[in-house]
Amino acid sequence: MRIETTDLVGLLVMTPQPHRDARGFFTRTFDAEIFDAHLDAPGIAATFIQDSQSRSTAGIVRGMHGRMGGGEAKLVRCAHGAVHDVVVDVRPDSPTFGVQQSFLLDDADFRHLYIPRGFLHGFQALTETADVCYRIDRPHDPAEDISVAHDDPDLNITWPLPVAAVSERDSRAGSWATLLTHLR
Repeated sequence: MRIETTDLVGLLVMTPQPHRDARGFFTRTFDAEIFDAHLDAPGIAATFIQDSQSRSTAGIVRGMHGRMGGGEAKLVRCAHGAVHDVVVDVRPDSPTFGVQQSFLLDDADFRHLYIPRGFLHGFQALTETADVCYRIDRPHDPAEDISVAHDDPDLNITWPLPVAAVSERDSRAGSWATLLTHLR
């Protein structure tokens, strides 16, 4: 597995190395030993306690979501199809606070992201069907949910396709300016 750093402090891109033959492929999507060795923090891999999966159709946007109360670390990958994945650093003391970065996650190269605590996260499905898998380090508590509108003018996220739909929850998401008042 190849692990690369990104422009955002702590955010990693992990790319498995699939073994392909006439039958198809086999790939390891996660290896705790490699993950922990790269972070130089033994035991972090064991903190992942929940796996979830979503299915979306082309143009659907899910996000921008985050967590208060210490945040939420996660591993995110697209198991089927392709998504345009976006993260925004919301850690007030981070040198990359407020900076966003986007990634193509798909079922061709199996790349996935390690998103440390303290980020907003969202994605847009680029293919007819896109399945996204999340490995999360703490139980979900709706009382700690935070969100910023996918089309917030201060974030100015560029989505590659016209937005087909967002959830009712996401349509009521707050603004970046409002989130800033809660973070400081």
